[in-house]
Amino acid sequence: MMAPDAATLNEKLQAGPFQRFLGLELVDFDSKAARIALKARWRPDFEREPGSRQWHGGLLAAIVDVAGDFAIIARLGRGVPTVDLRVDYLRPAVETGLMAEAHALRLGRTVGTVDISLRDDNGAIVVAGRGTYFTLDRGAGQ
Repeated sequence: MMAPDAATLNEKLQAGPFQRFLGLELVDFDSKAARIALKARWRPDFEREPGSRQWHGGLLAAIVDVAGDFAIIARLGRGVPTVDLRVDYLRPAVETGLMAEAHALRLGRTVGTVDISLRDDNGAIVVAGRGTYFTLDRGAGQ
């Protein structure tokens, strides 16, 4: 499968109900570098605890995972399952939009490793993550 163009990648992003629930928007990508940037806007229904105005950590982890997956999709043109995900919460994300930036460190025959960061509207990194994804194409006779 070939690397998708921007329209196809955005179509794949919007096809997933969970990605649509999160309101993720494709901002930028580079298929050759397996790099992607996604924007998420703050909504009160993402709140960790009533009145806290803080993003729930589970949603932050989900955005990290989706961004990692889509960095690989930007290169391979197909979805890949998550093998492992590490998420480090560095500071609270309080009533702010988020920019997810993901870059594949390595895309091997069977697994790929991606570094992901979430930045708030001020550019501060609120979450650092690393995902490992199963890249073997089972549809290719494997």
